[in-house]
Amino acid sequence: SEEAVWKRWQGRGVLSRAMPALGAYRCIECNEEAAELYRDYRRGVLRLSICKSCQKPVDKYIEYDPVIILINAVLCKAQAYRHILFNTKINIHGKLCIFCLLCEAYIRWLQLQDSSQNTDPDDLIRYAKEWDFYRMFGIASLEQTSFFIGIFITLWWMTPGMLKRRSDFILLLKALLLSTYGKLLLIPAVIWEHDYTPLCLAFIKLFVLISNSQAIRVTLNLNRILPWFAIFFGLILENGVVCLFQKMGWDV
Repeated sequence: SEEAVWKRWQGRGVLSRAMPALGAYRCIECNEEAAELYRDYRRGVLRLSICKSCQKPVDKYIEYDPVIILINAVLCKAQAYRHILFNTKINIHGKLCIFCLLCEAYIRWLQLQDSSQNTDPDDLIRYAKEWDFYRMFGIASLEQTSFFIGIFITLWWMTPGMLKRRSDFILLLKALLLSTYGKLLLIPAVIWEHDYTPLCLAFIKLFVLISNSQAIRVTLNLNRILPWFAIFFGLILENGVVCLFQKMGWDV
């Protein structure tokens, strides 16, 4: 029984980082399911588990410094994304999403203030400017929501067998939210404002889209083309929302 096996390993002084069910972890190289990441023989002796499919360590990043993992994630390496999404318990996607939306709303609010010639310090004017920021946050949230909806609809339409369970949707949503971390670069792009700021913002947007594509590819184990196809339709729906706001006379 599992209890007898566990007691036997305890008697040998060996601890295994394993989940109750097979498939709790993923091999970062071939994406195959794995029952454990490593075994701890105590006294600082660890042995990485070997994937039965590709015969490579299930997750080499266990021994890596977090800074190295972050650099590999910035480089959009699939192995780093699999490590973060499947083999760690990171639960900051909600907070990260809100903070990224605040950054985007702040950028839009600054651009709106730059285009306004009214410098009246009246309290009513300051109150209106404050609500402009809240409005930009709401618009940015709706645009991102429509972008994600476009992605989900496209993937569900083209690969209906991959998004059958609620857990699949949650995992993909978590991956998309985490992959928007590139928007954090918007703040330093504005702080170090110069003549090339619009170009920097365009590169940041491209980087976020590349991260989104890699997150979709890693989560659903797809080729490189289908994620970009889904992102393309997501952008179409997002731009449709932008056009709707513009027809309503809102500055976006």
